[in-house]
Amino acid sequence: MKKIEAPTLEEAYRIACDAFGCSMTELKYEIVQYPSRGFLGLFAKPAVIVASTEQPRAESCPDTEVPAVEESRPQPEPKIAEPEAPSAAAAEKVQPKSGSHEEIIERFFDEEKRPETETDAVTDESALAREIEEKIRQLMEVSCFDIDVVEVDVIDDTAYIFLDGEDAALIIGKEGYRYNALSYLLFNWIHGSYRLFIKLEIAQFLSSQQEMIRHYIQPVIEHVRQEGWGRTRPLDGILVQIALEQLREEFPDKYVAIKRQRDGGRYVLINEFNNRRR
Repeated sequence: MKKIEAPTLEEAYRIACDAFGCSMTELKYEIVQYPSRGFLGLFAKPAVIVASTEQPRAESCPDTEVPAVEESRPQPEPKIAEPEAPSAAAAEKVQPKSGSHEEIIERFFDEEKRPETETDAVTDESALAREIEEKIRQLMEVSCFDIDVVEVDVIDDTAYIFLDGEDAALIIGKEGYRYNALSYLLFNWIHGSYRLFIKLEIAQFLSSQQEMIRHYIQPVIEHVRQEGWGRTRPLDGILVQIALEQLREEFPDKYVAIKRQRDGGRYVLINEFNNRRR
């Protein structure tokens, strides 16, 4: 009996078969630990199995015992109950092994592919929200910020994430720079794994910024309605993105885009599609 550790279960099975010089159907094994890729590179675990092989078949002489086995197999009457009970029992012992092996392999590859293919491991939005919430909670626990409230809702194609705690202001950062960085990190992970967009709210920060921008762009909206085009003043951080979203909702038939000034400042331009004035 040997303890074998490998990055994947499939690799562990192959190493065990090579070590004992047997096929997969002759291998006896017990899974001690399933592999895990962890979260964002953390908490990764290898596959660990304890394996052995059936001694009579692995250690017997092939010149003497193989013919005996081959002579018993060709018998053409599978329905004979009493004389062939031992061989039938042996066949029943082998089949559960191969079946359980196939189930393990399928479950393993389902776990590996689930973030990309949305398998039936996560069947509804509430289960998906709980999974994302637990992983964000783990991320906050290993971070240097005291964030004790993590809530996630998945509605349609968007994950709505709410964070709060004593260090909420710190995780937002000056002018929302840390908020932007965290939003970018979470979007790359969640959209890449679950094909979801995100809305991140930290202690009402996003709501207050949206309300402020809503009042700020009212004169811009009036100017666009009168002149047919307009632009905002340079905006910092997440504010320019919020202004872009609100102006696109207000003018769905116009060209609305973020532009960059020579000094690096960014503003939102609203214009006709055939006249993109800078």
